[in-house]
Amino acid sequence: MTDIRTDPIIVAGAGHVGLIAALSLARSGHNVVNLGETPGQSDKRTTALMMPAIRFLQSVDLWQDIEPHAAPMTTMRILDGTRRLVRSPSVTFEASEIGETAFGYNVPNSTLTAVLSDALKRSTVDHKPVSVVKYSHVGDTIRVETRDGSTLTANIVVAADGRSSLARDAAGIDARTWSYNQTAVVLSFAHTRDHHDISTEFHTEYGPFTIVPLQGQRSSLVWVTTPEMAAELLAISHDELARRVEDRMQSMLGAVTIEVAPQSWPLSGLVPTSFARNRIFLAGEAAHVFPPIGAQGLNLGIRDIEALTEILPEDGSDLGGANVISAYNRKRSPDILARTGAVDALNRSLLSDFLPVQMVRSGGLELLRAFSPLRSFVMREGLRPGSGFRLSGRGADQQ
Repeated sequence: MTDIRTDPIIVAGAGHVGLIAALSLARSGHNVVNLGETPGQSDKRTTALMMPAIRFLQSVDLWQDIEPHAAPMTTMRILDGTRRLVRSPSVTFEASEIGETAFGYNVPNSTLTAVLSDALKRSTVDHKPVSVVKYSHVGDTIRVETRDGSTLTANIVVAADGRSSLARDAAGIDARTWSYNQTAVVLSFAHTRDHHDISTEFHTEYGPFTIVPLQGQRSSLVWVTTPEMAAELLAISHDELARRVEDRMQSMLGAVTIEVAPQSWPLSGLVPTSFARNRIFLAGEAAHVFPPIGAQGLNLGIRDIEALTEILPEDGSDLGGANVISAYNRKRSPDILARTGAVDALNRSLLSDFLPVQMVRSGGLELLRAFSPLRSFVMREGLRPGSGFRLSGRGADQQ
């Protein structure tokens, strides 16, 4: 067994959040070891990156290689696709209302993987494609044993190792988990009408049906439905699936052709009792899991990384000190808990047949439709927490 001393940061996990964390921390001058296998090209999903996340990626010189493959979302629209007695009004959000040219951009996950992997090769990050099997706290360090028999020692660990995080367990952080009787079916399709850079979310009795623009006359789809219906959608021919997609979105994009075969994921939720403890900082799905509503997943993970980069001391003091742990928890707890609660409440409101719940949801959407200051507030808050209270139209995260 070899014994390698690294000073001072280990990033556990080489998914998108782990790679962005390693690259950002290395750019800030830290010595970084990144552990884990980088993603392959089998993930055919796309990710909607909001403007604050994009500006962070610009700050670490990653966005310029992603942008050529991305499609802007200048308008976001919510439509009621239910057949219930109480139906909600349509609500349209324009990025121009809050001084933005776009809310964000939709990017194929394969593009993110390729760009981050290339950046990793050019960086100072020491990447080791091995998984961790054990963490041990030894004084003011963490001892990390990997599957290939190596042992590394670090001052802190960034846990970007997913929802079943071994690092989170080693930190002694409990997590509350739950599941939904829903499955997300994701695919991409071509269409005969222009999407005009509009992202549309149909609210249905089984969950959201969300269409997000891609480059050209193409779009990605996240169709949240029952597990039984998801299994059926995966089993039918692409021609039949195209007909069902076109029917579900009321032919608003014309005729549909399936380009990327559907994949499915069961929906679940997770929130830990804290976000940093015992020299271990949680990021990405180690820190938060919820349904694919409102484009929160990777955007929230990037905010984890941005917060960590900001609070780590640069004066040579202990990176894992109690003051740093407390600062990270203060920064991340309100944002993560608020987003998790809001997404969970909205998702459950779609599933509820309880008439008062339907009336509250419908009334809330009517307020957003009719009252532009409230609509602007919600749009700014959706981009960056706390920015809704700032009335300037310069853009949510530049104020």
